[in-house]
Amino acid sequence: MTQNITSHPQDHRVMGFWRVWALAVGCAIGSGIFMMPTLLAPYGMLGLSSWLVAGAGTVLIALTFARLATRIPKTGGLYIYADSGLGSMAGFIVGWCYWISCLTAVASVAIAFISYLSSYVPILAEHNQAGLIACLGLVWLIIGLNIRSIKGSSIFQVITTILKIVPLLVLAVLGLVNMQPEMLPEYNPTELSPIAAISAATMLVMWSFLGIESATVPAGNVIKPEKTIPRAIIASVLTILVLYILVSLAVNLTVPANELKNSTAPFKLAAERLMGPVGALVVTLGALLSTLGSLNANTLMCGQMPMAIATNGLFPKQFKRLSKNGTPVFGLLVSGAIVSVLLVMNYTKGLIGAFTFLVMMATLATLMAYTLCAIAEFYFLKQDKPSAARNRAIVLGIGTFVYSLFCILGAGQEIVFYSFLLILLGLPVYALQRKPETNMSEELFTD
Repeated sequence: MTQNITSHPQDHRVMGFWRVWALAVGCAIGSGIFMMPTLLAPYGMLGLSSWLVAGAGTVLIALTFARLATRIPKTGGLYIYADSGLGSMAGFIVGWCYWISCLTAVASVAIAFISYLSSYVPILAEHNQAGLIACLGLVWLIIGLNIRSIKGSSIFQVITTILKIVPLLVLAVLGLVNMQPEMLPEYNPTELSPIAAISAATMLVMWSFLGIESATVPAGNVIKPEKTIPRAIIASVLTILVLYILVSLAVNLTVPANELKNSTAPFKLAAERLMGPVGALVVTLGALLSTLGSLNANTLMCGQMPMAIATNGLFPKQFKRLSKNGTPVFGLLVSGAIVSVLLVMNYTKGLIGAFTFLVMMATLATLMAYTLCAIAEFYFLKQDKPSAARNRAIVLGIGTFVYSLFCILGAGQEIVFYSFLLILLGLPVYALQRKPETNMSEELFTD
């Protein structure tokens, strides 16, 4: 069966280091960092230390992806790596997991947007029904934008990406200049062991790093992808890690932990203390723009990922049909319906509770995709000749695999159960759609 993920002619390779770096940084910085001080506050100093653990683990993941991008410099990213190394079923599961992560990301990012908006419109936080209606309206507004035009959606994405970093830098500088060390939380205020607390906090923090894998997706358009992508993906992880640690410290050195725990807009609290009402408004607008950009990017992927799977014959053909504007309308409408159900099911938890649950779901689904890609790397390594580089790659692959399992352990039984259930729901789709002759791996290596 012919599939559409192929090599690009050299003259289509227009993305250099900075464009790939910007893509990864822009996709990763979304709603996560703006809500993370609240989510980590219950874990005290161990919560802050989880930034270092997650950063080190994400570097391992980035290095693994860098090697896979060098081996298979083709458009498709995680989906292609798993399919090539483990077969069509693994590829389907990775694509399915990634779609689930995008769906839950849309729901959680919409909640983050409404959370920050509620600091100026209190009724959204005080009444779950009002917050739910606002979330649903926002989700369908962005879906409408993506249905209308990919061009309009991409222009919107560029603008929000440029604007999202500014409030983070401003807050980091002001917070560290005016820091109050006595504001730092206690070491471990939870009843968990230090290892269990760090594992749970790291699972939450990983949400803020999701998106770095986007650097591997447009490999067919990247100049010298085997060199450019590895450098760009490592640089993007280090950039994000430094920025996240600085702003997280700034907030924790400005706002007491007991206030952070119950805040729906922790950055606004910090900015208010540092710059007054005007500063709080500026930071809140920055957070709203950032979450809006992240919402748009994930909504775009909600249509693109099932379309890619359907194009390869492993998803119902309706998902690959495009409108006259070139948009996968059916996939976007189905995704919007699923997101709406997720929001309705979880909004009884309130803004912070619903956001936390959906973030864990999205992160776990993505980590499962990461884990399968790490296993796929073992398949390729088996075919390499013995060497020092191969031995280092084996250690790296094992480290990525172990780290992913460590994060999954921190998700808790409820999140793991629901995520596993969602994966099982996808297998009948695979069984019904799969054709005996489907074999993407052979085509990938004969392009």
